[in-house]
Amino acid sequence: MSALRPLPAGPLVAFYGDDFTGSSASMEALAFAGLETVLFLTPPTPERLAAFRHCRGIGIAGVARSRSPAWMDEHLPPIFAGLKALGAPILHYKVCSTFDSAPHIGSIGRAAEIGARLFKGWIPLVVGEPGMGRFQSFGHLFALSHGRGYRLDRHPVMARHPVTPMDEADLGRHLARQTNLPIGLVDFVAMKRGAGDAALDTALADGAAIVSIDVLDAQTLEEAGRLLWQRAGRPCFAIGSQGVEAALVAHWRAAGLLPAAPALASPGAVVQIAVVSGSVSPVTARQIATAQERGFAPIRIAAERAVDARAWESEIEAATHRALAALAEGQSPLVFSVQGPDDPAVARLREAVATAGLTIEAVNDRIGAALGTILDRVLRETRLTRAVISGGDTSSHAAGQLGIDALTAIAPVAPGAPLCRAHAPESERDGLELVLKGGQVGGDDVFDAVRRGGAA
Repeated sequence: MSALRPLPAGPLVAFYGDDFTGSSASMEALAFAGLETVLFLTPPTPERLAAFRHCRGIGIAGVARSRSPAWMDEHLPPIFAGLKALGAPILHYKVCSTFDSAPHIGSIGRAAEIGARLFKGWIPLVVGEPGMGRFQSFGHLFALSHGRGYRLDRHPVMARHPVTPMDEADLGRHLARQTNLPIGLVDFVAMKRGAGDAALDTALADGAAIVSIDVLDAQTLEEAGRLLWQRAGRPCFAIGSQGVEAALVAHWRAAGLLPAAPALASPGAVVQIAVVSGSVSPVTARQIATAQERGFAPIRIAAERAVDARAWESEIEAATHRALAALAEGQSPLVFSVQGPDDPAVARLREAVATAGLTIEAVNDRIGAALGTILDRVLRETRLTRAVISGGDTSSHAAGQLGIDALTAIAPVAPGAPLCRAHAPESERDGLELVLKGGQVGGDDVFDAVRRGGAA
């Protein structure tokens, strides 16, 4: 057993999230453990970094999950190098807790190869996170959906994901389609029996460059954190969900390096909020339906009109007008492009995209940006102080329309979707309270919970 590694001064974790909503989940895991963390929405300037020099976690929200390996080859090396220069002992490439990826888009394997060129040593892979309802057993990932557990390739959402459907629950086999780097495993049985180090040594002796670590419960979460903190390189390049930060925090607390989590003050309720959603997830579909039941004003935009610039601007203007009218009548507007994968709007969009000869990726970018434009115009015309952007890919494009450059977490709402304070120097957006919510995140009443200022 190696000597206990202390926590150094300065940043402890630097992370890049492959989508915006997932990035806020990593921030949440650190911030609510008492480690101040900032999430930049674009790579920060030295001046902006200096403004948050006290932070123990520093993250950058990205869009790699919806990009090609060629895009990663161009954009990730300078981002990784910049994060490495911060001197944090852990550099984390944050991926979705349902491992959304494929060889041609969002390739986690390509990100691993890029990281392996910049960092020495083995790459820990930690995806399971019980607090998020994600469990890994013998390398297979399981996820809760509406309170029930499913193997990932049988999951009602992920098996039907419109971009990266999961047909393989064994993360090692799934990842092997994306990289030739050898992949090993430390399974939960070894960890439960106190043989985690021996299992890791065996995987490394067999030539593993990436080692996947099972996480099923609090004990294996803490043990995963110990292996990561005590046994990985210095600095360490790790890949995984917010389970990386959760595991580190669990180990640091168990080792006496970090005190118990501080109490969090509630930000309180507000009368009205604004919500925009581009998520196709059935989870979000239920959330939209519940919000309607609780008095939110549903405002659908005709996503198929995004293929025509003039028609699309008209659609944006009309939705903005309806949102402002709803606010004037005392309601909270909820602007959405689709309500679940079976919504006829999905087929209409695909048909319009095919007819126009465009790519679905380009049109989805337009939809996300439009939702951000609507939210920006609504905020400009009102005194709203709180808003929600729903959808992992939507968030990256929508948040970019708001003129903010950083977020800090202020209160829990749903695991993986904290209420954040926006930072925007010399802008009226500074201090805006914002939730970036992944499509699969949160309970049915999550939008109302944001309005109440408390957990769903």
